[in-house]
Amino acid sequence: MPAISPLDGLRFAFGTLTVIPVRVTRWDREAARGGMLCAPLAGLAVGAAAAGLGLVLLLLGAGAPLAAVATVAVPAVLTRGLHLDGLADTADGLGSGKPAEDALRIMKQSDIGPFGVITLVLTLLAQVAALAQAYDASWARGACAAVVSATLARLALTLAARAGVPAARPEGLGAAVAGVVPLRGAVVAAVAVAGAVAAAGALFGPYGPVRAVLAVVLALAAAEALLRHCTRRFGGVTGDVFGGLAETAATTALIVLSLG
Repeated sequence: MPAISPLDGLRFAFGTLTVIPVRVTRWDREAARGGMLCAPLAGLAVGAAAAGLGLVLLLLGAGAPLAAVATVAVPAVLTRGLHLDGLADTADGLGSGKPAEDALRIMKQSDIGPFGVITLVLTLLAQVAALAQAYDASWARGACAAVVSATLARLALTLAARAGVPAARPEGLGAAVAGVVPLRGAVVAAVAVAGAVAAAGALFGPYGPVRAVLAVVLALAAAEALLRHCTRRFGGVTGDVFGGLAETAATTALIVLSLG
């Protein structure tokens, strides 16, 4: 097998985490490692597209609430709702209270149960409300929140794919990426993203970097708490769990960035 190239990792990240037409040429563990390390870059692209649509609507005279709805819609479209579906399925699995095998079977079903519906509705409402608050403060702050939250959502996936985190099933996306990222690589990615977010926060006054770093810490902490709970309940991670982690990190970041 030829050595992995940075382009293979980027193709894997964009090909699996977005609907952007990218030809994925390698699906092995090395490509998955590069792809999960590049996941924040896919989030950056998704967030930039979301912020762009929100800003266009603001420029055309739309209010902050409509711009916020459009901004939230873009990541859903660019992922075919994959992360939102994973969040709902994870909520159904956790809310069922059943043993791991039964809970995993519930998560694989095509329908969404009451726990999933409630979690999905509340999450989307929180995202729209937080973004509307940010856009009300300024167009730049709303756009920055959209980009940062999407990037942190995918950084949560990088950290969840670190070595030592098992897969709950022997097949599926979770099994393909579980444990592929070395711990050192995950830490480097987290530090790099945190530094970039802090630099962006500096554009919004002396307390901007503090709020930005707080968003990083709390978003990743919330995702980590969910990851550990799911690992205990299901015996490992699945593709649905990855989706739940992404939406949890994004929502937490948006709430923090909307405050103050």
